[in-house]
Amino acid sequence: MIRVAILGYGNIGRAAEQAILSAPDMTLAGIYHHDSCLECIDSDVVLLCTPTREVQKFATVLAARGICTVDSFDIHGQIWELRSALDAVCQVHKSVSIVSAGWDPGSDSMVRALLTALAPKGITYTNFGPGRSMGHSVAAKAIKGVKNALSMTIPLGTGVHRRMVYIELEEGADFKTVEAAILADDYFAHDETHVIAVESVEALNNVAHGVNLVRSGVSGETHNQRFEFNMTINNPALTGQVMVSCARAAFRLKTRGGFGAKTMIELAPIDLLPGSTEQLVKALV
Repeated sequence: MIRVAILGYGNIGRAAEQAILSAPDMTLAGIYHHDSCLECIDSDVVLLCTPTREVQKFATVLAARGICTVDSFDIHGQIWELRSALDAVCQVHKSVSIVSAGWDPGSDSMVRALLTALAPKGITYTNFGPGRSMGHSVAAKAIKGVKNALSMTIPLGTGVHRRMVYIELEEGADFKTVEAAILADDYFAHDETHVIAVESVEALNNVAHGVNLVRSGVSGETHNQRFEFNMTINNPALTGQVMVSCARAAFRLKTRGGFGAKTMIELAPIDLLPGSTEQLVKALV
């Protein structure tokens, strides 16, 4: 049995707990909060169900102890830098870190990679939502003066999105100051973003999300190859499940001596699944 611990117990942490308890080859090794002593954690793999901007410090400490980690880091433009930094630690201390193991980045990244292999020349559009972005909501809530926040992602087509950010202000906070800070944050600075003050964020909260991923391209010299992938999801539940599946892959990689940091497109899909190679090939090929 793979011993998997959870660090952080918000929406994703609770969903990950359910996925671990449902896995036939895993046991829950403990649930730890942000102020827990990392030196106390005893497990094969730790799921970092923490805000994205806290991932690197936790993963670095755990990897240095030889413990595998899985995170759902979701700032696309910083993934390679995080992977490189953690890879150096994991190589020295013989551990494995699976970086950005959510659904996007994560499982959608694998879909994009597959479709690019099927049509090497072409364009892929990834359209998110409409739905609640957990990473963006956490980022908005971290802004000084914000009591609670909900960031909704609205697809406009061809990979362009609008961010609707609903905020509940702390008493005495100035809306214009808070709005400016949100718009300047890297999570929001690259998209059309609207900040709206509301009395209750909880009254609006909905964890539904989804994606429409389309690639049009060329196979060999044949044009007009078109592929489309759609899903409608509960955001935390899918993120937690992807992380748990990646915990299995991390454990197997370490067992084989495949130390280092990896993104999901670098993983063998079969390592995400419980069961023997024979069982999975017979069932899925």
